[in-house]
Amino acid sequence: MNAIASGIGIIRLGQIAINAKDVDRAAKFYEEKLGLKVLFKAPPGLAFFDCGGVRLMLGRAEKPELDHPGSVLYFDVPDIQAAYGKLKASGVDFEDEPHLIAKMPAHDLWMTFFRDSEGNLLALMSEVAH
Repeated sequence: MNAIASGIGIIRLGQIAINAKDVDRAAKFYEEKLGLKVLFKAPPGLAFFDCGGVRLMLGRAEKPELDHPGSVLYFDVPDIQAAYGKLKASGVDFEDEPHLIAKMPAHDLWMTFFRDSEGNLLALMSEVAH
């Protein structure tokens, strides 16, 4: 059963919001370090990026109770070792090195974790075919 046929008709994840204390600094990280395409910037202090068809929004928390790091975003990459090396060389701080998470029937799942300029935990993931 597809998502349109059930529930309220959700067809995909449309946007993810990430808190940023300094939106300009965060936007620079996502554009220059991760290479995401800037879609647009809007006042007051919002920046929007394309991440494989999902819109990523950077902005200040609207209420004090929302001012905390967000959910972990897992960026799917074809070659985790190459992506890790490129980001590390550009000054991105990693929590660990790429490592095997699980052996699946058709692929191995690899991950590594890092922080953005605002302290949000992010990850690279790669499904490596056997």
